[in-house]
Amino acid sequence: MRAHHVIAVVTVLIIGLGAKQFFFPATEAEADIRAVPSASMNVFQMHVDHPNMKNIPVQKMHDMTFVFSDGD
Repeated sequence: MRAHHVIAVVTVLIIGLGAKQFFFPATEAEADIRAVPSASMNVFQMHVDHPNMKNIPVQKMHDMTFVFSDGD
């Protein structure tokens, strides 16, 4: 008797999924193939603007990734 219930539930799910696909089909994504506007800054321009990379501030990190407790 339980096998009939399982088969009925699976059948209802499959029919429901098919109905959803029928009434709400998947939409295609719209591709924007236009070129990047010339007003944006490219990577080369960023390097030209910062010729001395040694003067850039660096954030200090205290990495505790592999520090484990002794388990006391």
